[in-house]
Amino acid sequence: MFKKLTVILLALILIGCKDISSDQFKLKVLNPDQLTQASTLKLKLINPNDFSIDSIKLVDGNSTKKIAAKSVFELQLSEQKLGVNSISVEVFSEGKSVEVKTSFTVYNSKKPQLYTYNIINTYPHDIKAYTQGLEFYRDTLYESTGLRGKSSLRKVNYKTGEIYKKVDLDQFYFGEGLTIFNEKIIQLTYQSNEGLIYNLDMEKIGKFKYNASKEGWGLTHDHQWLYKSDGSTKIWRLDQETFEEVDYIQAVTHSAVLNRLNELEYINGKIYANTYLKDGIVIIDPETGAVEGLIDLRGLKKKVTQHDQLDVLNGIAYNKNTKQLFVTGKNWDKLFEIELIKK
Repeated sequence: MFKKLTVILLALILIGCKDISSDQFKLKVLNPDQLTQASTLKLKLINPNDFSIDSIKLVDGNSTKKIAAKSVFELQLSEQKLGVNSISVEVFSEGKSVEVKTSFTVYNSKKPQLYTYNIINTYPHDIKAYTQGLEFYRDTLYESTGLRGKSSLRKVNYKTGEIYKKVDLDQFYFGEGLTIFNEKIIQLTYQSNEGLIYNLDMEKIGKFKYNASKEGWGLTHDHQWLYKSDGSTKIWRLDQETFEEVDYIQAVTHSAVLNRLNELEYINGKIYANTYLKDGIVIIDPETGAVEGLIDLRGLKKKVTQHDQLDVLNGIAYNKNTKQLFVTGKNWDKLFEIELIKK
């Protein structure tokens, strides 16, 4: 009898001394659908083991604040980024603390403006160019092409298709997006974890490593930042001197967070982006990530020569002198000058 009682008491002591851990709690979003920056996020801390809770701190990425030790609480979303956000609570219980995490999505409050197009001019384009990046500089078109063993940097006469100069990349590089910034040509590579830097004579003068972003897809710039896509939901802001990822935005509509954003072009304060495998361009606010426009370019691919190597729409260039937009695709034999028409 004494032994049996001892075993029961020991079991009770062990239960009472059980260490808490984060997997013993769950942080649940009670209203996950169609949250915007005008919404109030409602969260519930689920405590199935009924631990006594001394206090809770809410960590929302912008601040940490102590909240009442209750299971349901609220957070105003006016300061949250558009896109997927993480949030956590630090639970203090039994003399210890654990962090419990979850995520939620903040959508843009407005639907994007829809556009179609009108073709103004059609120009020749190298049918063997697997176009990854396209940009005008002083009325001359610069182009980056991809595929390992076939990647290049080119300087092109856009009206005739003549290649003024071509630099072939090393065999192990898969060329991606490019931009011209501070009198330098900056070209991304796909999975080699580095970008290449050239002078305006297309002589390679340096390179840089990727850090937070793991792949190179599209590249553009404004007067302060470089913007880099990497195939994920993020468009990274890069420091113009070090090329390090400082921050990011996510491209967000009223109903979706976009990924696979490819070629980028900065036009009149907005980022224009191809979406890989789709016949369209999205127009993005570079401050918030809000998708403000969607350009439907279906039908363009049918207007180029059809062949076995024909691939997707990719390539956006804006000529600041003529204020016209140009688009092409991978292994397309035409470059289209277009104007946008609101639907």
